[in-house]
Amino acid sequence: MLRYALIVFAIAAVGGLTLAASVLRGRLAPWALSVAHAALGATGLVLLLVIVTQAASAARITAALGLFVVAALGGFYLASLHWRGIVAPRAVVFVHGGVAVAGFLTLLSAALAL
Repeated sequence: MLRYALIVFAIAAVGGLTLAASVLRGRLAPWALSVAHAALGATGLVLLLVIVTQAASAARITAALGLFVVAALGGFYLASLHWRGIVAPRAVVFVHGGVAVAGFLTLLSAALAL
């Protein structure tokens, strides 16, 4: 299941890069892509939550879950701006993406250690 979570987060990251590119150009991203990105992120979070609650998991997996939860909170803020037709501040996009990348790398390191 850990591999599935990694795959889902990797696909979400590709969508996130596309969303970030729109913001860096000063434009709103396509709403459908934002929803797909959010759905993939939520799916990854649920998979990680199941992994953490089903068995004694590595501390890195729990840390990755925490980082992804923080990234999701930033994503909710970004989605609220998008919903109101406001282009997100670049700094918030970079922090959101940076925390998500840190979560992904933490999860990847846990997967490679198994």
